[in-house]
Amino acid sequence: MKIGILGTGGMAAALGGAWVAAGHSVMIGGRRPQRAQRIAELVAGAGTGSLADAARHGDAVLLAVPAAAAPQLAAELAGDLAGRTVVDCTNPLVPTDDGLMLDVGETGSIARRLAAAAPEAYVVKAFNLCHVSIWTLRPPTFENVPLAVPFCADHPTAIAATQTLIGSIGCTPAPCGGLARAAYLEATAALAIGMWWAGTQPRAAFPSPAEAPLP
Repeated sequence: MKIGILGTGGMAAALGGAWVAAGHSVMIGGRRPQRAQRIAELVAGAGTGSLADAARHGDAVLLAVPAAAAPQLAAELAGDLAGRTVVDCTNPLVPTDDGLMLDVGETGSIARRLAAAAPEAYVVKAFNLCHVSIWTLRPPTFENVPLAVPFCADHPTAIAATQTLIGSIGCTPAPCGGLARAAYLEATAALAIGMWWAGTQPRAAFPSPAEAPLP
């Protein structure tokens, strides 16, 4: 699969490296060519270009910029993103005295804001629950169980592409419904990251169905 990555931070390097290792064709795009080149050097085998180049390169496009900047960038590249799967891995979190809170505007989620900014793109929410370091593992496996990656998507093409992106790096796709449910993934990130910061373990709050059968 051809994958474009918009952004030159840690998520671009970590997921880009995982996808290159899985055999995908990856192009990293940024506003500063030198920064994009440095990230590509960390991701041996990735190409570089402008943000528009990366958007046009990808059958799937990872939007890996700060959440506050993501909607404007999606609007700027709306024409280049049309007909492509656009994966939103951002977390719109703001530290407050009461802990991490969401900052998503009136749409309910950053993912829905991206869909409004680039209405002909197939927006997906995914890869937002884990720290960047997790995506450098080959593969991300814990207690002999592959990491599950929840995602929300509406379009069949986007669903299939996202399952490939997740499965090809050794993780398990975990569909969580349409994009209307992306707000729940973003809220889960706020809760889980807040628990980690507090020194507690989010995984311990979710026993498996076999251990706690549903009624």
